[in-house]
Amino acid sequence: MSQLFIGLMSGTSLDGVDGVLAEFPADGHDTPVSTVATAYIPFPAALREDLMALQAPADNEIHREAVAANLIARHYAACVAQLTSQSGIAPAAICAIGAHGQTIRHRPEAGYTRQINNPSLLAELSSIDVIADFRSRDIAAGGQGAPLVPAFHQAIFGTTAETRVVANIGGISNISVLDHEQQVIGFDTGPGNVLMDAWVARHLGTTFDADGAWAAGGRVIPSLLQALLDEAFLKLVPPKSTGRDLFHSAWLEHKLSGFADAGPQDVQATLTEFTAVTLANAIADHAKTAKAVYVCGGGAYNAHLMHRLQLALTNCGHAAQVASTDALGVSPNHVEALAFAWLAYRHIERKAGNLPSVTGAKGLRILGALYPA
Repeated sequence: MSQLFIGLMSGTSLDGVDGVLAEFPADGHDTPVSTVATAYIPFPAALREDLMALQAPADNEIHREAVAANLIARHYAACVAQLTSQSGIAPAAICAIGAHGQTIRHRPEAGYTRQINNPSLLAELSSIDVIADFRSRDIAAGGQGAPLVPAFHQAIFGTTAETRVVANIGGISNISVLDHEQQVIGFDTGPGNVLMDAWVARHLGTTFDADGAWAAGGRVIPSLLQALLDEAFLKLVPPKSTGRDLFHSAWLEHKLSGFADAGPQDVQATLTEFTAVTLANAIADHAKTAKAVYVCGGGAYNAHLMHRLQLALTNCGHAAQVASTDALGVSPNHVEALAFAWLAYRHIERKAGNLPSVTGAKGLRILGALYPA
């Protein structure tokens, strides 16, 4: 008999919770995995603002974090309820929920990462075992704690037929290089949507640049692009990871200090190019033999960004073709939630969920902490 797991993911874009109910084989093998149901619960504006504020030190933040964690858990529980309702599957039939939590700080160099959540409350509300806090064990073992998805990408998307890159463009971008002749490589490449979303929110009052249409109407400012590319993080050798701790509005304001005359739409075009070029450079440097780049995350739905990524790869002399993970049978907005269902499955099976070649940890580790229903 197969095993059922739920994966819940709320990422650095702070838009809401993606949920997947997935079926795994009962024989202990990682694949095949089939998706039974999917759901999405958006965050209300007030919660998004609270989570954004928690990205930086402020007064009374312990209390504010605890309150936000309870709200996160309740939104997670609502997502679980949608999944069980859609599928007609009772909570008692589901082995566990893999709940990522909402990252508010990621400081592996200081020995910690912080994903707020209340897994005890989620277990209480859902009547399902919850596995949470996946990143801390890898950091305890000397790793970056991120990205964790390359192990899942290898299990689901890896093939002996070709070298592939899976590029996740959420708030932050990361890549997984899947080459059956060598260890999996994976790391954060820099901003994904985080700077673009912040800029469009300021100037258009929307949460994102739909299909990249606003950016497509602007022009790239070469000198500004170079200023963005001068960021020291981009020159670091993997393993490496990053987040809003580095790439935030104040960082962008500093970079824009010499470009007072830049038009807002041209800045948006340049920020889009920044995401595309940093991804393309990382792929050109670390996946020279890749034949295809499969994009997941919200960036896969930005047609202009996908076009600029393909062009940036061509400009690097790289022949890989860009497509979304739809081409591999998994919707781009479900890949990460499915990954945390898989990590919960690995936890229950007492199998490692990290890849030391990706995170830099001292060895393979079982990830997550169990909160029984």
